[in-house]
Amino acid sequence: MQTIKKIVIAIDGFSSCGKSTLAKELAKELNYIFIDSGAMYRGVTLFALQRNLITKNKIDRQTIIKSLEQVELSFLLNQETKSPELHLNGVNIAKEIRSPRVASYVSQVATIREVREKMVADQRKMGQNGGIVMDGRDISSVVFPNAELKLFITAEIDERVQRRYNELIENGISTTKKEVKTNLVERDQMDSSREESPLIQVADAIVIDNTNLSKSEQSALVLSLVKQKIEVESK
Repeated sequence: MQTIKKIVIAIDGFSSCGKSTLAKELAKELNYIFIDSGAMYRGVTLFALQRNLITKNKIDRQTIIKSLEQVELSFLLNQETKSPELHLNGVNIAKEIRSPRVASYVSQVATIREVREKMVADQRKMGQNGGIVMDGRDISSVVFPNAELKLFITAEIDERVQRRYNELIENGISTTKKEVKTNLVERDQMDSSREESPLIQVADAIVIDNTNLSKSEQSALVLSLVKQKIEVESK
């Protein structure tokens, strides 16, 4: 009997390209574990904000580094939605980490080398047995450079702004499209230019521009790529 190998699927790309939505759908379809790496960095950022380690654009990097041993992040399944939600030291923070305040600082916190080292170590531990879908900025390049399938998701900036704006409004968060665009452009610049694990498109990643793709069209396309890869890896 042929053994079906469980692979690692690494999804990278810019903010608000629908990486997490795609990753969640893939994980459900394949019965894999979904790991939202970006949420983990947001979790550390929220931790720092709660302890006043980020005030008026000043980030107390050294205290954050010293406090990392107090940060315990885990994904627990929401029994109603059947989706994994991030918990910080046992407390569900799935909604809090999506606030504009967290979004405005997360890219800066993610530049801290010690933060990235801890997150990467945690992520590798979560995915050591395969059967996972992980999205973020450095999954293909740093966390899982040997992932069997690497995807790079992109979309035009105005489309990303509209998607992010809609998401915030749906969650009851007041904002403007101008504020959203400013935040996305700043994050793109910071994510691509930071010293520690910058966002890059690795050579063997499959690029998908989903500007004009519906969620179902994108899911169907990616699922076909996954099935082809699993067939190859299982031979």
